[in-house]
Amino acid sequence: MLELQHISYETDDNKEILHDISLTISERFVAVTGPNGGGKSTLAKVIAGIYKPTSGRILLDGQDITDMSITDRANAGISYAFQQPVRFKGLKVKDLLSLAAGKQASVTEACGYLSEVGLCARDYIDRELNDSLSGGELKRIEIAMVLARGTKLSVFDEPEAGIDLWSFQNLIRVFEKMYEQTRGSILIISHQERILNIADKIVVIKDGHIDKIGPRADILPALLGSADAAQPACDFLADKVEGVRA
Repeated sequence: MLELQHISYETDDNKEILHDISLTISERFVAVTGPNGGGKSTLAKVIAGIYKPTSGRILLDGQDITDMSITDRANAGISYAFQQPVRFKGLKVKDLLSLAAGKQASVTEACGYLSEVGLCARDYIDRELNDSLSGGELKRIEIAMVLARGTKLSVFDEPEAGIDLWSFQNLIRVFEKMYEQTRGSILIISHQERILNIADKIVVIKDGHIDKIGPRADILPALLGSADAAQPACDFLADKVEGVRA
């Protein structure tokens, strides 16, 4: 279980991005959504340890991890998938999967992870994580990496990017299999209604604070059926697959 206690985050020029966020994540799937620029990705990076909160505490299964580095948090059981995956020149896909799994993954195991995310293993297992791979291919390889890690908390920042060549249903199936294997929580930042539809809990972040929070049955109908004065709900729940290319 992850607990955020009164988390705030300011940039170096004193711009407040997150304000007094208190949140418990223990459910199977938790979706974070809200208007662009509201602080969703910043929240994910604070959880992963990329950003250190200005104030507040973060607890993982009761352990205070607020001051832990990214590496220590990863070792403690947190995985993070970037909105824009990182390229590693010289590192091959099979090596990345082995690092993620914490052991030398066999060819069969590595191929299994790649097949789960819709990639033909023989075409990718020896590829380098460089500019020869498209953004969509990198995104799916990164999801395979998180699957290989099997941690107690997996954080995905807009995992749907680049899946125009791969169905939403397959993406959701990967999340479901990940949960079956780890029984850990999966936190997904997304605008997509189809992803929000699998969430046990939805958190709406707006202007750096929690605007709404609750079970999907309580939150999603309000998001779909009402328009906010500042930004209609449909603005940030609209399908964004069009225009995204793998």
